[in-house]
Amino acid sequence: MTQRRYDYLLSALPGLDTFGANPPMGKQDLLDRLSEANGPVQTVKVLLLMDDLVQREAIMSGELTTDQADFSVLSEVDADNIPVLPPYLSPDLDADVQDGRLHVDALWGAFFNYAWDTARQCNSAFLKAWVRFEVGLRNALAAARAHALELDPMAYQVTPELADSSADFAGALAAWSSAPDPLAALEALDKARWEWMEQNGQWYSFHAQELEAYGAKLVLLHRWRRLQTD
Repeated sequence: MTQRRYDYLLSALPGLDTFGANPPMGKQDLLDRLSEANGPVQTVKVLLLMDDLVQREAIMSGELTTDQADFSVLSEVDADNIPVLPPYLSPDLDADVQDGRLHVDALWGAFFNYAWDTARQCNSAFLKAWVRFEVGLRNALAAARAHALELDPMAYQVTPELADSSADFAGALAAWSSAPDPLAALEALDKARWEWMEQNGQWYSFHAQELEAYGAKLVLLHRWRRLQTD
């Protein structure tokens, strides 16, 4: 089956050429344009949902206020003004699990499993590769932190079966560990993500994968703008 081309839609979108630049459009604006053109809304929503979850964590930890957040998928809030998780992201926890870290790990495990299932249902090669890269990078970072603290790295892995076992994260981890401050460390990781998207976006193909990569890059620009503002 021939993949649909999105020549007009992609040519009308503003460029995303430089990491760290101001986002040229809002996340909801992108979703609206994709919806109008019958684009890959479902897969791009997964990418935007990850950003919503990161912001939700920041609100719960006091690093971000609700007024500063920019949600595009999560819409309902509870009595404490915290975004409510949809049922497919409510992790099943054992009754004796009380540790906050384990709860967070279970949430991210539910998210990556949901993202993988969506990629399979939509036959999205980009989203599948993105899940494998993100899980691999996340677990490599968790392992590096665990080794530094002389902890068991396996206790901090999330959905390791989805990780890209062939990926080399040594460069990203070296830049992260040698960064002079936490903001520079986060920048090193996001630059690694940006570089991966540059290599895996199938740019100028005018197919759905390019739109998905565009959404992933737009999320990074919005995330980085929030970090700079904070």
